[in-house]
Amino acid sequence: MANRYWVVSLPVQGSASSLWNRLQELVSKHSFDTPLYRFNIPNLRVGTLDSLLSLSDDLVKSNNFVEGVSHKIRRQIEELERVSGVESSSLTVDGVPVDSYLTRFVWDEAKYPTMSPLREIVDGIHGQVAKIEDDLKVRVGEYNNVRSQLNAINRKQAGSVAVRDLSNLVKPEDIVTSEHLVTLLAVVPKYSQKDWLSSYETLTNYVVPRSSKNLYEDNEYALYTVTLFNRVADNFKTSAREKGFQIRDFEHSTEAQESRKQELEKLMQDQEVLRSSLLQWCYTSYGEVFTSWMHFCAVRIFSESILRYGLPPSFLSFVLAPSLKGEKKVRSLLEGLCDSTNSTYWKGEDEVGVMAGLGGEADTHPYVSFTINLV
Repeated sequence: MANRYWVVSLPVQGSASSLWNRLQELVSKHSFDTPLYRFNIPNLRVGTLDSLLSLSDDLVKSNNFVEGVSHKIRRQIEELERVSGVESSSLTVDGVPVDSYLTRFVWDEAKYPTMSPLREIVDGIHGQVAKIEDDLKVRVGEYNNVRSQLNAINRKQAGSVAVRDLSNLVKPEDIVTSEHLVTLLAVVPKYSQKDWLSSYETLTNYVVPRSSKNLYEDNEYALYTVTLFNRVADNFKTSAREKGFQIRDFEHSTEAQESRKQELEKLMQDQEVLRSSLLQWCYTSYGEVFTSWMHFCAVRIFSESILRYGLPPSFLSFVLAPSLKGEKKVRSLLEGLCDSTNSTYWKGEDEVGVMAGLGGEADTHPYVSFTINLV
């Protein structure tokens, strides 16, 4: 599958079939590794020259918008598949691979009646894709909100004892609570443990001797208990802080611990449901946006061909995927199939100014051409 295609139209002097045969022959002979396919466009409603000129001003901007939403959804799919551990598969549109849909494009008459004005078709596509983008923002926002809550909980559980949730580290039997006694939890730097053990009994009066117990250690800190009289707890906290020991506020509650556990389980379930739902929505919406994008490209190649070659419509449209090293050769082949006077004209000094009025790309040619990037 190629990731980059040119959509091109050439003016037809005789018959489209003879021009197509000539093109196939030249590409096969001089650039055999370049995939080439017809891009069949129905007879769309031309309208007035003024309407075409007005439309051409918006074509490039609208194309960039639709293409951007397509890529945004594709990137979201890739991220969700990676996080879910789902094996990444080729995206499909209407049940066929993306590149196959492009290279075998068929206009959807039921969705986009050919008798509709081009402006109506373009505005309809833009509006539909804008609605999908808004929906994407809402769905991704809901999913990311749950992810953020889970990440915050995980950080509390995985951080150092200076910041993490202590409920899984402290057992009920580690805490002494009575009318006169209280147990505090001290966070001690690992390199200061000897200092703590030799000094905690003297940080204030009424500390229970030999009451400090090591509950847990991580790479930076150790968590110790210390039991003392209630009435000196504030003085002890102040003295401990002055020596570089942090006293963590903690109240053991079986109910609170169970509530936190249930909250975590619910968030994990919500995340999985939202992730699965978002992934399925992205698969469907990518197909919708991509089909809209290809119809937009058909309108674009049609309108730019009318403005370039005139009326009645007489052009051959196709898609091809030359390699980077073969681009120059293919451009030369395509130029050779254009009228020589037309070719000379488009190489003139005013080419950029002329093309600006036709919504073309920066690199100008004596034929209509723009690029589709699938990724």
